[in-house]
Amino acid sequence: MSKMPNIRLTSVEDLFKTDEERQTDKLEKVQIVPADQVHPYPREPYQVDRATADLVQLMDSIQRVGIAEPMIVRPRTEGGYEIIAGHRRDYCARKLGLPDRPVIVREYDDATADVLISDYNITREDLLPSERARAYALWMDGMRRTAGRPSKNSLQNEENFRNGSSENSLQIEENFRNGSSENSLQIEENLMGKLSVELLAEQVQENVSTVQRYIRLTHLIPALLDRVDEKKLGFIPAADYLHKLTEKEQVMLEMVMAQEQVSPSVDQAQQLKRLSEAGELTEAVLRQIMAKKAKEKKVVLKETSLGEYFPQDYTPKQMEDVILHLLKDWKARQE
Repeated sequence: MSKMPNIRLTSVEDLFKTDEERQTDKLEKVQIVPADQVHPYPREPYQVDRATADLVQLMDSIQRVGIAEPMIVRPRTEGGYEIIAGHRRDYCARKLGLPDRPVIVREYDDATADVLISDYNITREDLLPSERARAYALWMDGMRRTAGRPSKNSLQNEENFRNGSSENSLQIEENFRNGSSENSLQIEENLMGKLSVELLAEQVQENVSTVQRYIRLTHLIPALLDRVDEKKLGFIPAADYLHKLTEKEQVMLEMVMAQEQVSPSVDQAQQLKRLSEAGELTEAVLRQIMAKKAKEKKVVLKETSLGEYFPQDYTPKQMEDVILHLLKDWKARQE
């Protein structure tokens, strides 16, 4: 006797649902999970615990009303979940001792997760150069492995959720999840004639050379990268030249900078790079280069261009004194 086909009948409850109720069934659900099931993303590029004004505000908000915006997580192979969006919310909640987390669970592969986690915080104004460098590097690596990045629609859904849009707040990112064929075709079209770094530059609204410079910072040893963050080492010397030094040479440079309280100029960084490539950069040579006074920068202002701002009887020295006084006031305001 042949088996009866396995036919699934529509339930009475489903028969009488409205179209709106059926659409709601397809939307993502916010789940409440224990805090110990939520884990940081292993390649998180941002410093979650760095004390900033907005982190303090977030802590105050969570203390008053809890986590108002659910975190985005993905399942972990080892059990529990990894955070894709919401590391700082989780950090604040842990400091406050909150026992559970509101989350939305989504399935992302590693490459997709790398792109998204880099994207979610890249517009923060208080990012350190090291954070931006790690985020750009991780983002581009994810793009290369997926041949692109998430579609604008998928990120718009997330933005709608962040802003509390009732219409699209829980819309599933269908065209990005599980390697949507539509998104894959779009990605292939985007990559035709474009490098990953060009696509990334468009997404973050930076020029290509700036993105490349940030990514090159990831080749610095941690101590030198910290100096870039602290503005004790120039961005251009570090990104254009010093990243080419070997790890041993970078350690030597850090030691000399700490001992002599110096920082290489662009010219000095160029010399260090050339000697490194020639295999001639010893500690003695490095110290000799760093001991040289950097070339003094000169700014020439023509008297004709300054005439309209000063009385006719002012001497060049009086003009210089006024300009320096104004510059000191300007510098004080910047600090």
